[in-house]
Amino acid sequence: MESITLNSGARMPQLGIGVYQVRSADCGPALASAFAAGYRSVDTANAYLNERAVGEAIRNSGLPREDVFLTSKLWPPNYPYEKAVAAIDGTLRRLATDYVDLLLLHQQYGDYNGAWRAMEEAVEAGKVRALGVSNFDERRFTDLTDHASIVPAVNQVECHPYHQQRELKEFLRSFGTVLEAWYPLGHADRRLLTEPLFAELARKHGKSPVQVILRWHIQEGNIAIPRSTNPSHIAANIDIFDFVLAPEEVASIGALDKGKPFFQMPDLLGRILLPAARINFDKRQR
Repeated sequence: MESITLNSGARMPQLGIGVYQVRSADCGPALASAFAAGYRSVDTANAYLNERAVGEAIRNSGLPREDVFLTSKLWPPNYPYEKAVAAIDGTLRRLATDYVDLLLLHQQYGDYNGAWRAMEEAVEAGKVRALGVSNFDERRFTDLTDHASIVPAVNQVECHPYHQQRELKEFLRSFGTVLEAWYPLGHADRRLLTEPLFAELARKHGKSPVQVILRWHIQEGNIAIPRSTNPSHIAANIDIFDFVLAPEEVASIGALDKGKPFFQMPDLLGRILLPAARINFDKRQR
């Protein structure tokens, strides 16, 4: 497994497993398969409503807590400072851990500056090891850093060969912030996975198109968190560290960039998230 040193000094595996839309009942078997295959990074969130199951899976794995890089995220209803303080403790309680390795702001809506202040205090208290954001554009990222003492270690956004986020990556580089890719496989979009280029490279390297795409992420310096509950897919996704794409092959994949996401984040969430801010996700998980 290859890893990246974050601007916090923490080492984070470049490949992890995500549990977005994974039911609590399925988290245990999926993460057991992941740990057996060699994964040591898990990405969850308040809004996924499966933190408790993730924490249980980590404990059942028998792995030392320090061997698992654990990420969670705060949801905008808990962004005001006082709620964020309580939400962080709620996440730790559900995960049954003394700390999380990385805590993210899930969206760029609401009082994210207030939440960030609570997150910085959590770092000082030893409850969180590193901080980051998810789905932040350049304008709101700049606003956050203008008010922050700790610069985000990662920005977790949609990224795949059809949406490579080159401008955002260049912007983040000046902050020492790493891009972390959700939808690293384009949400398994058939058009992407059946691109002739990936079939060609898969034949050449004795791999699958999915493995070629994940290897591309690694060589691009991205962190990737593909989601799966299928044991064979989980094992295959991590089997990408025994081959290297040549520079011209990486360049060919770069030419596939369409600059268009599958998930239209700003338009959709601008209408839905803020009216839903009254929902207390912590209460739903007690």
